[in-house]
This record gives sequence, structure tokens and C-alpha cells, in this order.
Amino acid sequence: MSLILGIESSCDETAVAVVEDGDRVVSSEVASQIAVHAQHGGVVPELAAREHLKALDPVLSAALERANVALRDISAIAVTQGPGLIPALLVGLSFAKGLAAGNRLPLIGVNHFFAHIYGAFLDGGRERLARRDTYPLLALVVSGGHTSLLLVSEDGSARQLGCTIDDAAGEALDKGAKLLGLGYPGGPAIQKAAQGGDPEAFDFPRPLTGAAGKALSDDNRYNFSFSGIKTSLLYKLRDLTAGQGTALAPQLLADIAASYQYAVVDVLARKAMAAAKAFKVRTIVAAGGVACNAELRRVLAERLPKNVELLIALPKYCTDNAAMVGGCGWHSFRKGAFSPLDIDAFARLPVISRVPFI
Repeated sequence: MSLILGIESSCDETAVAVVEDGDRVVSSEVASQIAVHAQHGGVVPELAAREHLKALDPVLSAALERANVALRDISAIAVTQGPGLIPALLVGLSFAKGLAAGNRLPLIGVNHFFAHIYGAFLDGGRERLARRDTYPLLALVVSGGHTSLLLVSEDGSARQLGCTIDDAAGEALDKGAKLLGLGYPGGPAIQKAAQGGDPEAFDFPRPLTGAAGKALSDDNRYNFSFSGIKTSLLYKLRDLTAGQGTALAPQLLADIAASYQYAVVDVLARKAMAAAKAFKVRTIVAAGGVACNAELRRVLAERLPKNVELLIALPKYCTDNAAMVGGCGWHSFRKGAFSPLDIDAFARLPVISRVPFI
């Protein structure tokens, strides 16, 4: 049995978890910074770093206590190395390095993007990774920082089919919620406001889908763009309020929130299903914070091609957490692929050719 201590600090969640053998989550603790950043309408990197500094030690203690283990029982420390906000990442990475050095434990730097995908295989799902009928696997990773389609083969090789060329889906929802005066974080706020609304009340654009009658280039077949949807919402609100900034009537707000949310979801689902059919995938994994969205889950399930399995992590493993980091890191531990103590954080997603958990 191997216990991996996972540490996550890529954005505004301070998280520590203990994961057994890459599968069973023994404990998972998260300290949220939503209240700190809500007054600014988004995450402030320097504030996030300070909050991580204050929270890491108590969150570590809580995770160890809940798991009923001590650091001497831990086999290795896995920590998010990137991508993410550099000030926030450096706090968690430095903390992990100190724990590893002080307790003579192996250190494993984990790619946050891969960890999100792995979240769908926690708590009893690890055996799916060893099944031949799982592949080809298509991962739709949607969060505030990522919107991407990754094709994964049985041998662990991977190819990024497409990504966002401007705003990520989560960022578009956050900005949309801000325009609508719904607060932060935007995804849950828009989902709540959309309840009882008509998703077809307003016709928002579907960029890079060919829906506007423009030919779609091969280069953008699986790429995403959400800036146009956001701009369309801005202009629609100006028209509805005649530039006066007056509040929308409750039903009108519900309709426009539902239509905006559905436009984002529709683009995600169209691209995912097109890629699934083109590459004859056997499994679709939806991961990242936006995968918590109930409308996205419904639409993906509704449009799923025959003989294709849909895997979506539990909501607690979709948003940023350390369980996905510890679980993903276990595979590197098993292979003896450790990181040196001088590893550095990285902000952007590097070119992907393989995944570490197959």
C-alpha cells in the first residue's frame, strides 16, 4: 500500500489530500478563497498566494488527521507544478519541497491539466485505465484556465486536438456573470440564475462551429472561442437596458442567463461529439471545474454517440482539489519517476505527447 500526499495551490483553492494506491481518497481537504476574491470580481494572484501561505499548514494538519496518518506513513508528496498562477503555484511547490526534504520523501511534480482528467478515475475508477475497451479516450477539459480536447491512446500517447484561442469556457462564464451582476464565481451563479429560464430565448453565437454559415478551417475544427459569445452578451444587455444599466426583470434575467449558458455548453458538446465520432473514441471524460455544470452534464449525456461511455468526475473532484493530484502522482511514484527538489513552477500548458497515468 502506498499513501501519496497531494498538494494543490494553482489558483484560489488551498488543498491537501491523502490518496491510497492512486485510487482510494482517504482524505481531501480544501480551503476556499472565494470570499477574498469575490469583492474583486476575480482571482488576484498576489492575494491568492498570501491566502495559500496562511492556509497550507492547517489544511495539511486537517488532511492528516482525517486520514488518521502521520507524515512518517506517507510514501511520497505530489504537488501541482503547473499550469496556473505563478505566485500561487510557488507557495504550494515550496511547501511541498520543504516537506519532502525535511521528511526524506520523494517529490513528484504534477501537471494540473492531467490531474483534472485523472479526477474521473478516483474512488474505484482506476481499473478502467487498464481496460483496452476504454480507448481511444477523449478528454474534454473545461475550467477557468483550460478548454481543450485531448485524444489519449491505449499506450499512453496523447494528442491535443484543439484548445481555446481566446477565453476559456470557465472564464467566459465568469465574465458573463459579472456582466449580469451575478457575482463570483460565475459558473455556479449563472447556473442558479438560469433556473426556470428559456435557453432558446436569445440567440447567442456559436463561434468556430460553422453555425454562422462560414466555412470552418481544418485548423479550427476542434478549437474553441468564447470571446464572441461574451461580446454578444454585452451588446444584448446594452440593448435591453438602453444603456441605462437598469436591472433586468427576474424572468428576463433567467432567460438571458439560460441562453448564455446553453451557448457555451452547446459549443463544448458540439466539438466533443464531432471529435468523438471522427476518432472513433470509446470513452469521453469531462473534467475541470465547468464539468460541475448540470446543463453541460445533461447535454453531453444526451448527445453521446452509441457505444461510447461518458465519465464525469464527482463535482468535488471537478473543481480544484488535491485528491486528483495525489492520485495522478501515484502513477509516477509507481514508476519511480520522481522530481528533483529544484523543479520550478510553470504557468502555461506545455506540448502534450503522453499522459503519465497509463
